[in-house]
Amino acid sequence: MLTEPTVSKLRGMKLDVMAAAWQEQGKSPKLGELCFDERLGLLVDAEWSARESRRLERGLREAKLKIGAACVEDIDYPPRRELEKAVIRELSNCRWIEEHLNVLVTGATGVGKTYVACALGHQAVRRGYRVIYRRATRLFDEMHLARADGSSARLLQKLVRADVLILDDFALTQLRESDREHLLEVLEDRVGARSTVLTSQLPPSKWHEYLGEPTIADAICDRLVHRSHRLVLKGPSRRKEAE
Repeated sequence: MLTEPTVSKLRGMKLDVMAAAWQEQGKSPKLGELCFDERLGLLVDAEWSARESRRLERGLREAKLKIGAACVEDIDYPPRRELEKAVIRELSNCRWIEEHLNVLVTGATGVGKTYVACALGHQAVRRGYRVIYRRATRLFDEMHLARADGSSARLLQKLVRADVLILDDFALTQLRESDREHLLEVLEDRVGARSTVLTSQLPPSKWHEYLGEPTIADAICDRLVHRSHRLVLKGPSRRKEAE
């Protein structure tokens, strides 16, 4: 069997992992006993797994999740947290992304809102969706600077392309007037076409008052709250429990 020409051709087609697996198969007498279909299946599995691993790594790098290691399997469910495992299991299938729904995660400081949001983002990347994470204040600053240097259209296009936009710590600081406009602009481009995950210490019932300007507040709340899953985390601060 002409192993070296085969390996060279595989590498020429950028099938490096398959080439390496092919060489390893040649060193194993037991694998030599397998039929052609079984050996080919092992080669394809090796290449597919490597590509999936690279895709996940690239997706997580682009997402810039605050907690990159967060995953839905590691979310815990103590009774006082009042977080139902069935709800997370349902969200894990990512159908909410296909249906362009939002997820609103609220609760007091330290209850794990960011972890849950990042876990949902991690799961979305696994399923092949594009995710972007931003703290709300950082996003507003980015948009403020983008408008000043004329790059706001490019930034908006980047945000609208993301299947899932995670806005963390919404309503944590006082809004500038331009922040309201920027938020509405982002949501307007995404409503009905993309999904947003938002975390906040402030419950949705108080967002209108926080946003201030009635007309813009109505528009923002409608785009965030309408057709959304709501998770209300309770219990003491998990940071204090860890100390």
